[in-house]
Amino acid sequence: MKNALYRGLTALSLSTALVSLSTSCTKDLDQTPKYELTPDKVYVGLAGYKQVLSKLYGGFALTGPNGPGSGDIVGIDAGTSDYIRQWWSAQELTTDEAVIAWNDPGVQEWHRLSWDASGPLVRGIYSRIYYEIAICNEFVRESSDDKLNSRVGGGEVAQGKLFRAEARFLRAVAYMHVIDMFGNGPFVTDQDVVGAGNPRYATRQELYNYVESELQALTTELAAPRTNEYGRVDQAAAHGYLARLYLNAGVYTGTPQYAKAADEAKKVIDSGYKLNTTAAAPVSSAYGRLFLADNNMAPAKEEIIWPVIFDVNNVQSYGGTTFIVNGATSGSDANWQKYVGETTGWQGLRTTSALFNKFFLQGGDTAVDRRGRFWTPGQTLEISDLSQFNQGLGVTKFRNVTSAGAPQNFSLNFSSVDFPMLRLADVMLIYAEAAARGSADRALALGYVNQIRARGFRAGTNSAITDAQMTPDFILDERAREMHWEGTRRSDLIRYGKFTESTYLWPWKGGLASGRSVDSKYKLFPIPAADLTANTNLKQNPGY
Repeated sequence: MKNALYRGLTALSLSTALVSLSTSCTKDLDQTPKYELTPDKVYVGLAGYKQVLSKLYGGFALTGPNGPGSGDIVGIDAGTSDYIRQWWSAQELTTDEAVIAWNDPGVQEWHRLSWDASGPLVRGIYSRIYYEIAICNEFVRESSDDKLNSRVGGGEVAQGKLFRAEARFLRAVAYMHVIDMFGNGPFVTDQDVVGAGNPRYATRQELYNYVESELQALTTELAAPRTNEYGRVDQAAAHGYLARLYLNAGVYTGTPQYAKAADEAKKVIDSGYKLNTTAAAPVSSAYGRLFLADNNMAPAKEEIIWPVIFDVNNVQSYGGTTFIVNGATSGSDANWQKYVGETTGWQGLRTTSALFNKFFLQGGDTAVDRRGRFWTPGQTLEISDLSQFNQGLGVTKFRNVTSAGAPQNFSLNFSSVDFPMLRLADVMLIYAEAAARGSADRALALGYVNQIRARGFRAGTNSAITDAQMTPDFILDERAREMHWEGTRRSDLIRYGKFTESTYLWPWKGGLASGRSVDSKYKLFPIPAADLTANTNLKQNPGY
């Protein structure tokens, strides 16, 4: 079943050995609830370890021990604090791909690129990332070889070590998000003594070196590709995140590593995952099938290398894909609600003309690229007021209906769409970008790009590009068409020198309707002011 990974995720696993949790620096980020269980009562046999492992995976989907509205961290609204919701907002609302109508504290600063070190949302994603790192550290401590040998049966030790490798992967992803969004920051691993003092400060280069070494090791220590339980990571995921790390190495370290990105991407491409080319007629195209409520089923799941699981009955959150589906739906348009499979529209998220035009200004063709699914009735393309939901087009990429068209527990208004943290098409485009930059096989890359485009375009239309057309800028636009609303856009624009610069403008960039350049400091988020006060080891990012 879809929720097998999270089965047994109860207050027990939420309160596991977090007794000694102390990674976050600020006092007001203490985790809740207060814990009474000790490790020896939690890590009982392999089942106990798996229950805690589910918490680590659940850290990307859930917010607290008592369902939607409860929180592991304080200082931010519990529903808003969801990892995917905060990370997605930082990666998408700051770009041409998404705007939001709400005026909650800090929300409009995302798209206007005007946040500061005291902003609640900057502090929220920072806290959520370090909370995930903390619980992963604790799991790794409690799954040392000695402790595994004393707590699980001899025949189960190997499985326990596999759990430990997965925890290390999740921790590496969280640290990779620190590298990408904050650059520098506090650094704690399972090797640090709990309670020994404030975490030390690590530079972006130091964090990069650590994540690189961890992912390299995990390419052999994780389960072989496509052999693990659905929702859990394997060696292909480690290779895929290495490919992403190397793709952005020029930003992170000043030294591009496109050839390494291509090498890692090729290992994923050859690992057995498949580009989904089977439509769910008449519900969706083959591309759209990847973002339906049963994308945990074949053939969609054959492309998704690591999904964060959401389930309307068992994995409920006001973040994740519930935020993406409901947040991008009208509260008064029944047709819109029916199409996406929800009865409640939160009237928040839309997109700008900049994304729309990447689909509909291609050589004069219109409506041939089925990846661009926009809700237009009652909406205007142009935006004169960010707070007006009817300004800007709706994005209907994520839909809470199955491939048979059935809405998922319609009245509950939670999503069952799993969020693809990594999928094959992304990795193929990483290889293509490396080739376009002269660091991989162009003919092979062109084949990958044209496979992706053939899947995305309406039958009978010419989707193929030529070798001459496969430029780095083309790949950037192709990534927007293929990967929009999947949390990659901010990183892509920074890598191309188009995020803060005047070389690329979009509506309301920098708070101006026509867009404007902004201070380059916004390529990084600031270390929250509260953490700087609590931990004098830390240093603020330049410009803040």
